Amino acid sequence: MITSYKVVLASNSPRRKELLAGIDIDFEVRIIQDIDESYPADLPTKDIAEYISRKKAAVYQERMADDELIITADTIVVLDNEVMGKPHDEADASRMLHELSGRSHQVITGVTLTTTTRQKSFSVETDVTFKTLSDEEIDYYVQHYKPFDKAGAYGIQEWIGHIGVTGLQGSYFNVMGLPVQRIYEALRQF
Repeated sequence: MITSYKVVLASNSPRRKELLAGIDIDFEVRIIQDIDESYPADLPTKDIAEYISRKKAAVYQERMADDELIITADTIVVLDNEVMGKPHDEADASRMLHELSGRSHQVITGVTLTTTTRQKSFSVETDVTFKTLSDEEIDYYVQHYKPFDKAGAYGIQEWIGHIGVTGLQGSYFNVMGLPVQRIYEALRQF
């Protein structure tokens, strides 16, 4: 469908690699370290992930070939209009999970598709509801799964998602970090 481009996934996430592979396109992974992921303090929460995905794309665009299409993405977890980033340590992960416990939150992934001549960005939002998690469940998950590389301190595809998620409205794969259905459609239109 997109034979005119070499697709590059600009992510080191094993989950994103697995998800993109699931739509049967050939791609390579390219990583540029230490990209600034800051955003303006007054940026509306719903726009943050897409803003960061475009910021990442700008760094890759400087180094891409004419026949390449780069996919950049950023995923955030939002509770009560506040962004929950990646936890710094076990205590921070535990705090985040206690805040998410028994409540609904949003997972927003911003995606940017970039060539040397075109760019398309979009965001996908999914609502996730957790049961009330016990202290023991939170401690077990944090100690055994060490979710320090995950926004909101959890991976829905891991143990905590299996035992804790009671509701999901939107794309499950978006919560994992890449809304592949929307990416597939965008690539077809690109």
